[in-house]
Amino acid sequence: MSRIKRGTVTKKRHKRVLKQAKGFWGLRSKVFTRAQETLLRAMEFAFIGRKLKKRDFRALFISRISAACKKNGISYSKFINALDKINIKINRKMLSQLAIFEPKAFTKLVELAKK
Repeated sequence: MSRIKRGTVTKKRHKRVLKQAKGFWGLRSKVFTRAQETLLRAMEFAFIGRKLKKRDFRALFISRISAACKKNGISYSKFINALDKINIKINRKMLSQLAIFEPKAFTKLVELAKK
């Protein structure tokens, strides 16, 4: 059997990793093993960050809704509870958008919740 040389495959893999590691500091962008270690770590952080982003935005939406509720004389928890009871299904992102861009519509929602 003939011998199979794998240099091209290895070269391609190394180039792919080093291209992804462009902009890293020192040997982390130049040496394959260091670049690969750093990339694995960076990808873990990126994965975690995508989950944290959702959490952070939800907290932001809630604080915006809470501020708008206080302006209308109701607490956030009572407002959300009242919306659930009268079967109005609007997510927090849309509620915060209403509070910012359509304050009159948000006020009407608050009035519905108060009844």
